[in-house]
Amino acid sequence: MDRAQKEALVGELGQIFTDSGVVVVSHYVGLTVAEMQDYRARMREVGGAVRVAKNKLAKIALEGTPCEGVKDLLTGMTVFAYSEDPVAAAKATEAFAKDNGKLVILGGSMGDNLLDVAGVKAVAAMPSREELIASIVGCIGAPASNIAGAIGAPASNIASILSTIEEKAEAA
Repeated sequence: MDRAQKEALVGELGQIFTDSGVVVVSHYVGLTVAEMQDYRARMREVGGAVRVAKNKLAKIALEGTPCEGVKDLLTGMTVFAYSEDPVAAAKATEAFAKDNGKLVILGGSMGDNLLDVAGVKAVAAMPSREELIASIVGCIGAPASNIAGAIGAPASNIASILSTIEEKAEAA
């Protein structure tokens, strides 16, 4: 890799570190190519991505970014998972690490906040953007269904009373 390629890679990594909602750093020692492809596919499904880069170049790219403190985690064979959604990359990485013990989460960053392993797990436990939108829509739709139920209830009660009177009349 020549100097121009390294500079381009540092620029690309710097953009990733600046624009991402969350960056998760993990060790991937022992992962096969197929397992890494599975990890990448899982990240794509949630709108994230996985990037492997030399630690030295990543440290240069981290300078001046909000997640600069992640530098201390860059030892050995590290991989970055990132997404714009602040929860997606952490959730997908946590799920993959549960399925495959070879991926070891080291920590990460959410904007200016550095995350340790427990922090990444806490972020992964949070609802994703889509889950939050679904729950908000559910809350908005609930009053409308309650109103419709309240309007229809008197008619239902009258029908029930008439049915009971008719049954008593038939029995007598």
